[in-house]
Amino acid sequence: MGKDFIMTITITQVRNAASLQADNWRMDVEISHPKFGWIPYTLDPADTDTTIDNAAVMALIGTDFAAYVPPTQAELDAAAAAGVRAERDNFLATVVDPIVSNALRWAEMSEAQQAEWSAYRTAMLNITTQAEFPHNVTWPTKPGGA
Repeated sequence: MGKDFIMTITITQVRNAASLQADNWRMDVEISHPKFGWIPYTLDPADTDTTIDNAAVMALIGTDFAAYVPPTQAELDAAAAAGVRAERDNFLATVVDPIVSNALRWAEMSEAQQAEWSAYRTAMLNITTQAEFPHNVTWPTKPGGA
């Protein structure tokens, strides 16, 4: 076997297939993997990994799959809210908290700077209370000089 050899795994059983889009080209399905048993798998025409032959898996599915059900507005809103919260939480963890929770950096700031950073952190936490959250968020302006 050369280093460029890619082993193809033959899938012979599938179950619980469900379409992920109206044209039925993307599917979630469980495949019976020869090493790992039943595992979740997503068929995607953009997938460039040829370890599993997606055309063969699609042939196994045939017409035996759950129809695509578009997400509800509540599901779309929940996903958008989760995305905004994740972005906010990452920014707090990587930018804000290393400043406000570092005793040495905090002690070097004036009371006015400390108040700005405290207000900024609070405003970041409160973005979920904005009227147009999660689809139109106004991010607070980061204080300068830290």
